[in-house]
Amino acid sequence: MLAQQKKDTAQAKRKIFFGGGIQLGVSNAYTSFGISPSVIYEFSDQFSSGLGVSYTYSNNKLYDLKYQVVGLSALALYNPLEPLQLSTEFEEMHISVTGNSSLDPYWIPAWYMGIAYSMRRHAAFGFRYDVLYDKDKSVYDSPFTPFIRIYF
Repeated sequence: MLAQQKKDTAQAKRKIFFGGGIQLGVSNAYTSFGISPSVIYEFSDQFSSGLGVSYTYSNNKLYDLKYQVVGLSALALYNPLEPLQLSTEFEEMHISVTGNSSLDPYWIPAWYMGIAYSMRRHAAFGFRYDVLYDKDKSVYDSPFTPFIRIYF
């Protein structure tokens, strides 16, 4: 009985992966860097889901604005065939703005749809699109964001 419990625990641990992603956005007047650690559970060879946290720093030089963003997210990854990975992620973000701004801190949701080149399901790079993008509230210049995601 005890041996079976150890075996079940070992198998469950092989399905849990830690990692996350990084983000980088650069234009003439804008720089953004983000890190988003997360944990996922691999339900099958094709489907994983998990939870994450994120931190993003953005600097808009054109308007002298600096943003700090902290978020919580839930994500799902689907690998219909190697090397393609599709993803969806809902994130709720708290945004603080400094510099030439009178904005009070605020909350904003994001719902990303992504496509990536995946290497054995545990590393991927691609692009994602925020379907809830609001150009007046978002810290990003565009709803498109490149990403790199790695899990161990």
